[in-house]
Amino acid sequence: MKNAETLVIKLVLYGAMSSLGSALMAEFLRRQHEVIAILDDLTALAPRPGLRTKSGDLFDAERVKQSVAGGDLVVCLLDAPGLPMGSEQVEKLRICDSLEQVRAIDALIAGMQATQVQRLFVVGDFEVLDSTQPRDPLQHHAAQEILDALQTSTLRWTLVNAPRGVPGLGIEHFSQVSSSLEPGLAEPLQRLNSVAIGIADELRLNLHLREHVQFVS
Repeated sequence: MKNAETLVIKLVLYGAMSSLGSALMAEFLRRQHEVIAILDDLTALAPRPGLRTKSGDLFDAERVKQSVAGGDLVVCLLDAPGLPMGSEQVEKLRICDSLEQVRAIDALIAGMQATQVQRLFVVGDFEVLDSTQPRDPLQHHAAQEILDALQTSTLRWTLVNAPRGVPGLGIEHFSQVSSSLEPGLAEPLQRLNSVAIGIADELRLNLHLREHVQFVS
C-alpha cells in the first residue's frame, strides 16, 4: 500500500534486463515509485506491482518520444544487454558497440526534448573520459561525443560511470534480503544496489545536474 504522502515518481528505464537494471527496478519499487521498462519482448519481466512494460526503440527519436511520454525521468543503461531496437528478432543478450551507443543517445536526446520529460541519467563506461591515455581510442571518442551531445542539449542530465555488472542477479535478488546467494554474488549485489540507491537519492537531492559522476559503494 502506498503512503498517501508519498510522491510517486515514474521511472522510464532502458536496460532493464541488466543486473543494474534489476537493482534500479527493485530500489524504485521499494520506494513506492513506478517503473516503466522499455523492452522489445514485453513478456521478458514477470508482473510486479508498480512495474509495467512498454515497447520502444532507443534508436528512433519518435519511438523514444512515445515511450517516455508520461514519465518523470529516464535512466538509460548503455552497457545493458538487450537495449530495445524495435524488433523481437534482435539477440536479447547483445550489447551495443560504441558507435551504436552514440546513435542511441542522439535519438534519446531528440525524443526527450520533444516531451516534458527532462531528467535523464545516462550510465555507461565513462571512466575513459578521465584517462589521458585511453586503451580504446574509439571508445574514448564515442564517450566524448555522448558528453558533448548532452552538454548541448536542454536536458537536466547526469552522466554516471557504470559499475561492473554480473550475470545471475535479477530483480528478485535485490527485492529481498537472502542468506542463500550463490558464491560470489554477495559483493556485486551490494555494489550494484549501492549505485541504484545513489541514483534514486540523486533524483531527490539534485546535487550533480549536468555533471559526470561515479557512485562509490
